[in-house]
Amino acid sequence: MQKTKNRGVDTRYPIPDTRHGFTLIEILIVVAIIAILASVVLIGLGPTQQSGRDAKRLSDLRETQTGLELFYAKCGYYPGSASAGACTGSGAVNDWADMTSALTGASIGVTQVPNDPTTGATYYYSQEQNGSSYVIGAKLENKNGSAFQGYPTVWPNSIPSQMTSCLQADSEYCLSL
Repeated sequence: MQKTKNRGVDTRYPIPDTRHGFTLIEILIVVAIIAILASVVLIGLGPTQQSGRDAKRLSDLRETQTGLELFYAKCGYYPGSASAGACTGSGAVNDWADMTSALTGASIGVTQVPNDPTTGATYYYSQEQNGSSYVIGAKLENKNGSAFQGYPTVWPNSIPSQMTSCLQADSEYCLSL
């Protein structure tokens, strides 16, 4: 029998491979490395997620402002005033939920009003008694974030007492008319 060599290895008597998989230690090391990398990525995404939620808040307030202007164009006043006009039955509006009901029930094409993207948080709404002005606001997570750039805060001439936090808190963003 002729001896054949394959790069210096005798192939007549192959050495059996007894290793068929990964050891427990190897698997645990790989899992630990993946967990460390995942935690680093998630920690790094925190500020990005905050900026995303803040950008949504700013967009939501602008969208709601458009709805309020539609309401005013039809009714002659903003939701919650004591004025009687084309939109009877808008009733008392004391907060964001009441304002949402007034906008969606006024038949102005507004079927949904956005809510704060954070569970348990809410936007703010207040109006003057005569129905000629309003203030809407949101509490931002990071006022100095990139989402806030290009959105100047519009301060009212006279702000309702419920919204004085917009003048005092750094993280509040308010729009008014």
